[in-house]
Amino acid sequence: MPQINAGDFRKGIKVVHEGQPFEMIELNFVKPGKGQALYKTRIRNLLTGTILDITFRSGDSLEAADMRNADGLYSYFDGTNYIFMDNESFEQVSLSAAVCGDQMAFVKEGAECGLLYWNDQVISISPPKHVILEVTYTEPGMRGNTATNVTKPATVETGGVVQVPSFIEIGEKIRIAAETGEYLGRA
Repeated sequence: MPQINAGDFRKGIKVVHEGQPFEMIELNFVKPGKGQALYKTRIRNLLTGTILDITFRSGDSLEAADMRNADGLYSYFDGTNYIFMDNESFEQVSLSAAVCGDQMAFVKEGAECGLLYWNDQVISISPPKHVILEVTYTEPGMRGNTATNVTKPATVETGGVVQVPSFIEIGEKIRIAAETGEYLGRA
């Protein structure tokens, strides 16, 4: 694998540190009055999600991570793992619920997702930006609560819970940001 010198570090690059893939999420260049330049970085482990603060000197380097993005399709949840199909090879790949996190609460079966491969193994997914889901349960809205920005919880067809304005009722279709679970509007 090619090496990335400290001078070429940028936010968003993917590197290997201690045998694990990391993404650089923050970078600060420090030039003390005396001595070598320092690169203070904050990197996130792509397998576990932990964040490390590491300082590199100007002569240091890291190995570039062999990452590949692919398009996939969310197939189903088998109780412990989410199953996806790679659109290029048509292989089924599975990721544990712990790795996928809360972002799958708003993704329906058959939705397009991005798959991130490291060493030919799927390590993370990116759900679609926006999804349209039907509200299956919510409390009725109270009359007169339109003057203020009043919200209430609503359960959608995938089982996720989202905060919606008080005028939303059961059976309505709403647009949601899948990664954050934020209500965007009626569909």
